[in-house]
Amino acid sequence: MTTVTGDISRVAAEAALQAAVKKSEELGVKMNIAVVDNGANLVGFLRMDGAWLGSVDIAMKKAKTAIFFQMNTEVVGSLSQPGGDLFNIEHSNQGLITFPGGIPLLGSNGALAGGVGVSGSSVVNDKIVAEAALEAFKNLV
Repeated sequence: MTTVTGDISRVAAEAALQAAVKKSEELGVKMNIAVVDNGANLVGFLRMDGAWLGSVDIAMKKAKTAIFFQMNTEVVGSLSQPGGDLFNIEHSNQGLITFPGGIPLLGSNGALAGGVGVSGSSVVNDKIVAEAALEAFKNLV
């Protein structure tokens, strides 16, 4: 569900957040979850009780990175290794995150609608929770 401008809607952001919280609870982890629109502006954010404060910024930067480069953050990470085409890219744009947990959200027409970023556990769990948010968004579009 997107707005008239094609950005993720508040309702869709809330659904993504709810799905991410549900998956986090299933995994027994406490996460910070950020949802941004197509311009990397925060639409929704949730910090689960007891989630690490240091992961607040990481979750938002993962969502922003996914939007800026229109790909999962782990793909950006693989391209930014020493000798890679994007080496040191994480120092641009006031800081990017180049490990798993950030995923772009595409609308029904395939256009970029927003992004989700998750942080608070291992990067494996961050990615699993972000994918749950993505699936919730897909079910709305």
